[in-house]
Amino acid sequence: SERYTFLTEQYADLEESEKTIRETIEKLDAETQTKFMDTFSAIQENFTKTYSSFFDGGEGHLRLVGENDPLGTEIEIIARPPGKKTQTLRMLSAGEKALTAIALLFAIYLVKPSPFCILDEVDAPLDYTNIGKFTKVLKEFSNKTQFIVVTHNKLTMEKADYMYGVTQKEEGLSKIVSVKLKESEMEEVLA
Repeated sequence: SERYTFLTEQYADLEESEKTIRETIEKLDAETQTKFMDTFSAIQENFTKTYSSFFDGGEGHLRLVGENDPLGTEIEIIARPPGKKTQTLRMLSAGEKALTAIALLFAIYLVKPSPFCILDEVDAPLDYTNIGKFTKVLKEFSNKTQFIVVTHNKLTMEKADYMYGVTQKEEGLSKIVSVKLKESEMEEVLA
């Protein structure tokens, strides 16, 4: 009888714990879904603007495929570069895909901006024309954010305010070099 009472109490305790856990999961799912949809809406709005900035007027949209379960659904990127038909991301050229991805990156960044941002080789797949678009938008955003761009692209470097690099005057001895770039002059400062 004691053993039965003990096990019955344990079973009831487990059932109550399961009920509490399920309620907590439902509450967290609802809260997560609300936050996701709010953030997704903000990114969606920002993406429309950033895409247009990168593509000089094209249209970009995000949409959820199967909105019944926003947390488990795919996000589809719809793009229409100027002068072209609306397409999914898969159908764009490599440069258009890269620029679309960068536009999405900036759209996400705008939801919660920070005082600085590091971009590592994001310009690598871009051609001459798209580098121009990228650096133009980067300049616009640099009013509020300091960007650190890791790049090997000379066109991107030309638009920088400052450049930092590593050189080896003698084998095995690395030296950090910084260059302050101005429109009319270049000042080299060795660190």
